[in-house]
Amino acid sequence: MDERSGQFRVYRVIESVPHINVQSTESPVLYSVYQSGYADDALEATVDDLRTGDLVEATLVGDAGDETDPWRFEAVERVGRVRTSFAVDAEPPATARDSWTPGQTEPSYTVLEEDGTPVGVCVVQPRSPLPSEAFVPSVLSGLVPLESEFASVPELGRPAVEAVFVDPDPPEASSHSVPYGVVYLFTDAGTSTAERLRGRYDCELGTDSRPEYNPYGI
Repeated sequence: MDERSGQFRVYRVIESVPHINVQSTESPVLYSVYQSGYADDALEATVDDLRTGDLVEATLVGDAGDETDPWRFEAVERVGRVRTSFAVDAEPPATARDSWTPGQTEPSYTVLEEDGTPVGVCVVQPRSPLPSEAFVPSVLSGLVPLESEFASVPELGRPAVEAVFVDPDPPEASSHSVPYGVVYLFTDAGTSTAERLRGRYDCELGTDSRPEYNPYGI
């Protein structure tokens, strides 16, 4: 039995399995972890409350040599939360289109202001293939992971508290229709800019509205 301890970001809660995907903040390693079946009621309650975007201190146990066998939480504590919302199969906003330069290999950032005060950034990220040229639809945004941007939003230097992800492709896509993904990171909660953006794409704050899928069916 293998053990992994440290900080992890909740990447997605997959109700259809049910599993929780968490990603180490120290390296781009994604773990699939059981969402239920814990004998300790307090641990079960903590796991049940986890949402996409949560930052946790945790110990995972499992078999690193068996990719088909999910891990389990030995201990977990939520220490932070970036409240997220998602738009899929969506037209990228003009702010993102205008900041994209064909052939760019690094993210670009456009600062968003309200009444002259910076409240967030629009991040345009070049699409990068996953290991072994894997393609997984709706992978948040172009580059994985975004941990450094969550911890300190570029151009602003403050932690993100809200994020809106805009994926130009539908979940059933087999390739990217545009060479970039888009994420809005907000350092201030409840801004009118974020509310207008979520209203435009009809995506609710704190709700992972990406369509359900079975990760073992990909």
